[in-house]
Amino acid sequence: MAASKMLIPSLTKFRPLTCAAAAFYPTRLVPHPPDLVKWVKREGGFVHEAVKIAQDTTLSLGLVASGEIPKGSDLIVLPDHAPLKFQSDEQNGADSVLLHLSHQVPDLNLSDSGVALWVFLNWVTDHSKSLSLYERAQLLCLSSNRVLNWTLWEHVTEELWAMKLGLKLLQERAKVGSFWWPYISNLPETYSVPIFFTGEDIKNLQYAPLLYQVNKRCRFLLEFEQEVKNALKDLKLSEHPFGGQDVDASSLGWAMSAVSSRAFRLYGKKLPDGSRSDIPMMLPLIDMCNHSFNPNAQIVQEQDVGNSKMLIKVVAEKDIKQNDPLLLHYGCLSNDFFLLDYGFVMPSNPYDYIELKYDGALMDAASMAAGVSSPNFSAPAPWQRQVLSQLKLDGEASNLKVIIGGPELVEGRLLSALRVILSNDMELVQRYDLNVLKSLSAEAPLGFANEVAVFRTIIALCVIALGHFPTKIMDDESQMEQGVPVSTELAIQFRIQKKSVIIDVMRDLTKRVKLLSSKETTTA
Repeated sequence: MAASKMLIPSLTKFRPLTCAAAAFYPTRLVPHPPDLVKWVKREGGFVHEAVKIAQDTTLSLGLVASGEIPKGSDLIVLPDHAPLKFQSDEQNGADSVLLHLSHQVPDLNLSDSGVALWVFLNWVTDHSKSLSLYERAQLLCLSSNRVLNWTLWEHVTEELWAMKLGLKLLQERAKVGSFWWPYISNLPETYSVPIFFTGEDIKNLQYAPLLYQVNKRCRFLLEFEQEVKNALKDLKLSEHPFGGQDVDASSLGWAMSAVSSRAFRLYGKKLPDGSRSDIPMMLPLIDMCNHSFNPNAQIVQEQDVGNSKMLIKVVAEKDIKQNDPLLLHYGCLSNDFFLLDYGFVMPSNPYDYIELKYDGALMDAASMAAGVSSPNFSAPAPWQRQVLSQLKLDGEASNLKVIIGGPELVEGRLLSALRVILSNDMELVQRYDLNVLKSLSAEAPLGFANEVAVFRTIIALCVIALGHFPTKIMDDESQMEQGVPVSTELAIQFRIQKKSVIIDVMRDLTKRVKLLSSKETTTA
């Protein structure tokens, strides 16, 4: 996406809402921003004397310990007024316009292109009977530039909450004398999320579900740009939420990316029933803690004694050594979310996975390639169809997205479906609870031969999935060694990890097949 081109009457009156192109080491919004640690302390917060801002190994800024910090120590404490939140009860004209704009942020429902592709996939399933099983499987695996088959993510309908808070962030960025300027000026000038990738690097991701999400966000930003321009047209300067400045898709993308990569969902206002609302907020200084699946710190909220306001703290979960980075756990997320929302890829991510569409033709092709005799995924028996319906893999309320990888290795619904379809023993299947059939730890519930056939079919599915990546891991690593721009590097890292997930699943299941085969031989 091109950088913003703003018409700025005077740099002494307005803060420009520009957004630079992606860079390997993104600079701050201003060359020499205010000291954020001093600002937090000045506002009544607390920062441990050993907590320092420093450059980490990725050349980005983070928090590190300049000395040893004992477990249980408060690292950072923010007063209630320090977090940047979107307040919906403002009264002045500019904030009323901002509130109106926030209401224009739509739910991410299916776009016309998404609907068209979904219809196409169903057409292939229902009407291409003249094609061979393998040809149908190939068609179902194709979507964009020969990447993996298209599936619609469940979070497609999730509200673009980051854009609402992003509007508030843009307003404060434009405002001279903003209370949050010492914080905002320390934010990166750009973000390494895919919406700012070049078209070639978006293609380099090679994974349809993520390509779909990137396309959705880019389309939203372009459409929302028009909504914003229409809302700001002919406004008085006193009512203009951005100080009279133009706002385009690039600056909106910067704001949305800043929020999605840095905001936390924490307790907000107290509700009449005594509970508290869940509200996204940007936490100055705290949001410079990087992510780890093995964190050494955590965020807690505490009620200030004698005060209804909440203090937000970061507390050491373990003893922290000198020069250790301060690390928080962002969540058990796949690399799709880490790249899309945070702009990085986690190597060896235990929560990463591959999405596939459960389709009879694809499953038949995989089982035939695995040497499994008489596959009948396309025409299951009535009792098998009943089980598929319970698994939501058949019928009107079906959810055909299944995943391979992640903590389960193979999603339980897929594993159960394969076990049932590859079994001809209805009575044996009906002896087991569905939860047992969905469990990988339940060793061969329907017999050794059935389990081996199931694992071989999944391995064949992996081969089909891996074959639809245009490049091999060896090619990707060779390209990385040549030196590439940051967006290209992230795209390559992402697809390497996706291929690694597939290969790891294949290796694990191959070992299980060998073990089961040896047990079957011993039993015989």
